[in-house]
Amino acid sequence: MKKTYQGTQDKSKQKFEVIGKRELLAEVPLAMVEVWEELQAQVEQLTGQAGLRIIGTILENEVTRRVGPPYRPDPVSGAVRWGHQSGYVMFGGRKVAVERPRVRTREGEEVELDSYARLQHDGRRQRAVREGIVAGLTSRNYRRAVHSVVDGYGIEKSSVSREFVQASAAQLQELCEKKLDELDLVALLIDGIHLGQQVLVVALGIETSGEKHVLGLWQGATENTTVVKELLEDLVERGLDPKRRYLFVIDGAKALRAGIARVFGERAEVQRCQIHKRRNVKEHLPKNAQGDYDRRIRNAYAMTEYPAAKTELEKIFRQLERINPSAARSLEEGLEETLTVHRLGVGWLLRRTLASTNPIESCLSTVERVARNVKRWREGEQALRWTATGLLEAQKKFRRVKGYRELQLLHRRMNPSLTQQAQVA
Repeated sequence: MKKTYQGTQDKSKQKFEVIGKRELLAEVPLAMVEVWEELQAQVEQLTGQAGLRIIGTILENEVTRRVGPPYRPDPVSGAVRWGHQSGYVMFGGRKVAVERPRVRTREGEEVELDSYARLQHDGRRQRAVREGIVAGLTSRNYRRAVHSVVDGYGIEKSSVSREFVQASAAQLQELCEKKLDELDLVALLIDGIHLGQQVLVVALGIETSGEKHVLGLWQGATENTTVVKELLEDLVERGLDPKRRYLFVIDGAKALRAGIARVFGERAEVQRCQIHKRRNVKEHLPKNAQGDYDRRIRNAYAMTEYPAAKTELEKIFRQLERINPSAARSLEEGLEETLTVHRLGVGWLLRRTLASTNPIESCLSTVERVARNVKRWREGEQALRWTATGLLEAQKKFRRVKGYRELQLLHRRMNPSLTQQAQVA
């Protein structure tokens, strides 16, 4: 039977009892709590000093293993103790000064201690720096946010920057080398983000299970066909099946459409973002007409059946031709590809995800938030590293798409031959 606990307090003590019983579980005089509050900093300082003593013991033990105990060198080792020298180790997220033992060969060559080399590289520091900067800390202000239990060197702005470069470079490598052959992908969303004078084109994949994955990114000067083509070719090299039909969701940019066609040809099913289409038409209309036509286009896209939705949109197009030819041409351009999810029979719940680029735009907004403190974008990998960091940060909060049970059916509709082969096998 589950027990319920309740805290009671009087002026002299804090105690906890099981409700309905008189059994006393714990009793802590409040005076002791006050003593702890006063001594907490000193206790943490002592803990830090104890940690440094342990580090000193680790270094000394390695020297003993290599050359023997003090004043009794091992003649077989071929090395001898060579005093001590000032050095540092990473402890508590910062550099801390230590006196490190030295070892030399009998010929006078310095022998590196493995334990000392490892203690100078703390993976937790890199993770802490990356998480701090992702949360909005600048490299200049990082030092203020670091709590230390031992006296150490100051944390320099350049040191924080180097740590972040190393951590973000590791994330970029992780993303660029990710194998895709084990992912059962049904849809790919592609979009770009501008960082300084550069454009990063990003691909987001959705599996038949409804799980989302950041697949890759590619850097270019503009969002052009070549960049999209090279991104998709990179995905194919890492395991994306080029013989399979996928649903590509894009914002309507011609460069994205052309890049997809170059790699996947007629096999690609392309869904243009319905939200972008509505926005483009709206921008061509006077303010007094925007609300009415936007509502009508939205209602047309909300229709379940493909013929009904297409008929209604064509009706709106004919009306726009009479009052605003520019808005009519904007609606007509790529109209058929805004109805791909209708033609494929995607249900309304799943259609909310696949009919727009909102999922990938949400990822890119995380990149913008993470990189908001960057004042100057340089050439090289800087933009790639920041984008990878932001994308992987966004991926931590991914949820399964709504209506995911339809994704397996969508895959079979787009790939009937593969389904038949699987049944035969």
